[in-house]
Amino acid sequence: MELNAAFAEALKNLRKRRKLTQEDFVTVTSRGYMSQLERGMRSPTLDKVGDLAAVMSVHPASLIIGSYLEESPYQDLESLFDQIRADLAWEYSDQEDDSALEK
Repeated sequence: MELNAAFAEALKNLRKRRKLTQEDFVTVTSRGYMSQLERGMRSPTLDKVGDLAAVMSVHPASLIIGSYLEESPYQDLESLFDQIRADLAWEYSDQEDDSALEK
């Protein structure tokens, strides 16, 4: 599945699980743009992903991660989180070192 189509599915699924309509997003986007996103016809900016996530009260990463899970259905959430933890481990270790220095 193409990533735009996967994002479309992730967005639509999260929106429906939150029992929201496309009209509920009118404060952050037009209904037409929302429809185009949910049909995979447009790609949102990171700022727009943040806006959409805020309306649904979810973390923006949930939309992005959901997109990759839709794109690669053979990959499960836990293995994806394991990969993300490994990818970002250096960032967390640097933060822990910095906070220890501040004390």
